[in-house]
Amino acid sequence: MDIRTCLSQGRPLLFDGAMGTYYAALSGRAQERCDLANLDYPDKIAAIHRDYLEAGCMAIKTNTFTVSRDMAAGDENQAEQSLGAACRLAQEAAAPYGAFVFGDIGPVPQETEEADPGAICCRQAELFLGHGVTCFLAETLPTDEGVPALAAFIKSRCPEAFLIVSFAVGADGFTRSGLSGRDLFRRTAEDPAVDAVGFNCVSGPHHLLQLIRTLDTGGTCLSVMPNAGYPTVLGHRAVFGGQPDYFGGQIAELVRAGASIVGGCCGTTPAHIAQAAAALREPLPAAVSVEQAPPAERAPAPNPLWDKLAAGKRVVAVELDPPADDDIAPFLDGVRALRDAGADAVTIADCPIGRPRADSSLLACKVKRELGMEPLPHMTCRDRNLNATKALLLGLSMEDVHNVLLVTGDPIPTEARDEVKSVFNFNSRKLIRYVSGLNETALRTPFRIYGALNLNARNFDIQLRLAREKEENGVSGFLTQPVLSQQALDNLRLARETLHGKILAGIFPVVSHRNACFLNNEISGMYVCDEIVALYEGKDRASAEDLAVRISAEIARQVSPWSDGLYLMTPFRRVELMCRIIAAL
Repeated sequence: MDIRTCLSQGRPLLFDGAMGTYYAALSGRAQERCDLANLDYPDKIAAIHRDYLEAGCMAIKTNTFTVSRDMAAGDENQAEQSLGAACRLAQEAAAPYGAFVFGDIGPVPQETEEADPGAICCRQAELFLGHGVTCFLAETLPTDEGVPALAAFIKSRCPEAFLIVSFAVGADGFTRSGLSGRDLFRRTAEDPAVDAVGFNCVSGPHHLLQLIRTLDTGGTCLSVMPNAGYPTVLGHRAVFGGQPDYFGGQIAELVRAGASIVGGCCGTTPAHIAQAAAALREPLPAAVSVEQAPPAERAPAPNPLWDKLAAGKRVVAVELDPPADDDIAPFLDGVRALRDAGADAVTIADCPIGRPRADSSLLACKVKRELGMEPLPHMTCRDRNLNATKALLLGLSMEDVHNVLLVTGDPIPTEARDEVKSVFNFNSRKLIRYVSGLNETALRTPFRIYGALNLNARNFDIQLRLAREKEENGVSGFLTQPVLSQQALDNLRLARETLHGKILAGIFPVVSHRNACFLNNEISGMYVCDEIVALYEGKDRASAEDLAVRISAEIARQVSPWSDGLYLMTPFRRVELMCRIIAAL
């Protein structure tokens, strides 16, 4: 019987459980890669396959989850040997039971940016096909990068092949890359070369059950393979305490909710699969529909900054660095002065140059609450993981802060790296995508997301490509690096012709000849043309500030046709200078 006939008979297909965690528990080799045991301890891997088959599953995965790491690292010889041994072990174990063997393709490491996920997965699929494996499970994926290429490749080589694509989502329905599981499911289900779509890992059965109840499957074959609950750490090893009888009952609930393919991920043992098999042998009562009153509609909060931009009016946002100590009075006095001078918003950097300062988001809340000024806090990928980022965003929204500038963030200074570690769970584009997902699922008032645009980049075409990706992921506008050269002005014009979002053109008032030289030599992303640098030679402070006002006003006039407003950057907390520039505008 082929797999499509099996699924058409109306009974769910039950997979095995977690090879990796079960092997680690039996062998005590939790720190070793499980797939290398295909070569070193083949008898143990074969015995685990048989344990799951004896428990009642009808599909097993090859022990190849981490082979993608070898492929990404260029060690194809080890990958081929391990994959070939895994196919042989699984096929020999499955044959007496008439079970299906699925070639297991794990995620390509995201840290290897130069690796092409599609190419790496296709190469594995080619090896599987060479060993007679025609069923595939691409699992624990944080994104759908490479999935269309993999699906098309498999069907071009073997039209009767069967492909399951499974994403790893947390209890909140998002992957570690910040993508919505619902969006990934919808996009992947639309690909005719994908046979089944679903979720596995990270979450226990309860949260995956909640997620799939919100899906519009539209007839898609749904696969769900949850963890055995959530782990605790004992002796440097993750231990799952979820009980087999509970797991079996939840698997039956997943089938009632629409899953056609079920199984187990991390922490699930043959005992869990045996309980699932027993539960699935019982008649499954029809799912009960519970009528719920729709949630009360809540009107979104106003967003004065975006509302003004959307109305076609020009805005002025001024950046003011957060304090490095707990004396907030000068900062608030500066914001107050900028507000009274006519600024529409104050932007607040997030630990600029990787050095600690007062938290930009907390300051934004204080500015909004106490001064009624629209804040635009910066948020970097450097210092927070996904959980901390979501918590902070929810807090900002509760405080009626609905504009954020999302940037990758400057690296930690070299001398501090022994004590301070960057996080960088994602880059700015992935963070943008994550906040866009929150807008759709968790927020009454959506964030307006802004991105950075470096007009001084040598390869500006790359900057434009990244900016277009940011727009695709949800950016509404851009704040640019300062325009202090003809090249930057030309790049601004090109950005206006290429991008759809609002653009606030960067203005930085150079305050001395020394300041200009410092910017050109020590600050990434800044460039002051030679003509402007020369104007500052021999100028005292007062004359240099007068010159800064004139140059800034002239640049503001030049950028006007290609921008929707201005992004003024305050040098050395010279708020009075910024007020003069605003008046000159």
